[in-house]
Amino acid sequence: MNNSSPASLLNRSASRQSGRVGLWPLLIGLAFVALWLVTLGSRALISPDEGRYAMLSLAMLQSGDWITPRLNGLLYFEKPPLQYWGGALAMALLGVSEFSARLWPGLAGLLTVGLLGHTAHRLWGARTGVLALLGGAGTSWILINSHFLSLDAGLCGALTLAMCGFLLAQHAQAQGQSRSGWMLAAWVGLAAAVLSKGLVGLLIPGAVLVLHSLWRLDFAIWRAMRWWAGLALFAALTVPWFWAVSARNPDFAWFFFVHEHFDRYLSPVHNREGPPWYFIPFLLLGFMPWTGALPWLMKVRRSDFAEGFLLVWALFVMLFFSASSSKLPSYILPMFPALVLLLARRLEQASVRALRWHLLVPVLAWSGGLAVWLLAEQLVAKDSSPAIARAMLDGIGLASALFLLASALTWWLLQRQRKLAAVAVLALANSACVLIGLQAHNGYGLQKSSAELVQAIPQARNPAVPVFSLRSYDQTLPFYLRRPVTLVDFQGEFEFGQTREPALWVPTLEGFVPRWQAAPEAVAYMERPTLAALQALGLTPRIVFQDERRVVIAKP
Repeated sequence: MNNSSPASLLNRSASRQSGRVGLWPLLIGLAFVALWLVTLGSRALISPDEGRYAMLSLAMLQSGDWITPRLNGLLYFEKPPLQYWGGALAMALLGVSEFSARLWPGLAGLLTVGLLGHTAHRLWGARTGVLALLGGAGTSWILINSHFLSLDAGLCGALTLAMCGFLLAQHAQAQGQSRSGWMLAAWVGLAAAVLSKGLVGLLIPGAVLVLHSLWRLDFAIWRAMRWWAGLALFAALTVPWFWAVSARNPDFAWFFFVHEHFDRYLSPVHNREGPPWYFIPFLLLGFMPWTGALPWLMKVRRSDFAEGFLLVWALFVMLFFSASSSKLPSYILPMFPALVLLLARRLEQASVRALRWHLLVPVLAWSGGLAVWLLAEQLVAKDSSPAIARAMLDGIGLASALFLLASALTWWLLQRQRKLAAVAVLALANSACVLIGLQAHNGYGLQKSSAELVQAIPQARNPAVPVFSLRSYDQTLPFYLRRPVTLVDFQGEFEFGQTREPALWVPTLEGFVPRWQAAPEAVAYMERPTLAALQALGLTPRIVFQDERRVVIAKP
């Protein structure tokens, strides 16, 4: 390879300490950002999380009430509003779509990756900063959660700002420089984390600061916190909404702070239990293609403030959520930025030979995907939706083949001591292949979405026609209808709102029958067992849509 090749330019530009950016890294970065954003709107929203959070944002936009969250027209106080605001603003500016609904987590993921690159650059030099950018951009769990509409990407971005702010403020203090700006940025991150998901946004950074200080027997960071200015900034950002929503809704404080924090963590009230090792598979798969480097990240000297802080951060997040009675795979996402910063430093220090051995882990994992594709005929034959299964398996096969080809190129670059170029190829290949896999899953996603269902029933899109949801609820249905539906004999997470606004739902199937009979036009969504229950009550409904699980009836 001659000296003017893209790989060579990438290595030379990253090693310049002056901070100048060459043409090829800039073009690669722009292409990656474009790919990251464009794919946000390429899949249907799926139930439950994506439909739930999209509808919360849409309801704020439609009602003009940016204080009191409502889900499907009912009071909903399970989480704070920052993501709802971000989604509503995106929909106001760009129109209501899957893209605008997912834009907030997508941007939060890009913010996370950018903060990691900048922080590593400031702490350890330009080359390590580039490695952190590539490491974050190529990490599967960061990428997946940034392309899925839930609260965790936003929380992760906010906590990453807090984490990086602490590290850069301490670094500035150690260099005898002003630390004010980055410490205040950390307080902004804390406020954004609380407005994203509640008290966990304070708990994680606070616990890490305490544990890290005790481990090192060093409390200097506490004196550098800028308490008065920081607390004032934190209060100015968080108190107004909590004050306003509590004033309008007297029951908010108990439900939000007690039920949604302590009950959720200490009891299985939300039926999200799991064994203590629940998160280990998600850590191993989510850290791909860097999983083989995890043992390297544990070798931290206590005297190194930044590395010790990052290790304590990652371990605390893992242990804290492992001890919880409520578990979801995305809960451990905030540990991944800390792991990526540790990874960047280890990649910079690692020999080419060590990196070649590390490459075997993702190669084996993606080879498994290729093996699954080779067994496609047997797997498709056993699936209830052969065409969807075939599309999914073909996507896995394509992604696996591309990754293995990229791995061969990575090996070739490592043989020629092009370490930075090799890491770039591996990171970008893993990102592209994960996005291919997400797109291939869309067929199954549509089975958990109302996107096609609503398109198949034009009558349901008429705002004058009431739509009922009987004994079940698809979280995406109100979003694709662009309006709430009336729940019948279904509570779930709506119990709080239904108790306070009983006129907005129908408690029993028997109570639904006269409303249905009295309406000149109406549509009702249900799952198949409910249809038999309706027929037993004497209704002979006209079916306008059905699949293996769902039925929609309409009148006239």
